[in-house]
Amino acid sequence: MSKKLYVGNLSYSISSNDLEQIFAAHGAVSSANVITDRETGRSKGFGFVEMSNDQEAQAAITALHGKDVEGRSLTVNEARPREERSGGGRSGFGGGRRF
Repeated sequence: MSKKLYVGNLSYSISSNDLEQIFAAHGAVSSANVITDRETGRSKGFGFVEMSNDQEAQAAITALHGKDVEGRSLTVNEARPREERSGGGRSGFGGGRRF
């Protein structure tokens, strides 16, 4: 069964292809995705890699967590499920000054 990994503290110049190549040395990579800002297209400095099995995922975590890549120390761990977000803040009205 495949295992999804979180990869943080990436250099902003790392692409999804670069990320895949970094992890491919430790096993079969099913997918690699650097997260980018919707508006600017610039990397947010983190991404996700899906390894083909648990053993390869653990090997990648062991080898790459804390490793220096382009001057930045990577954070690599098992990805957690995405948290539910609330509606966030205020409703459509009532945000102005009150008299």
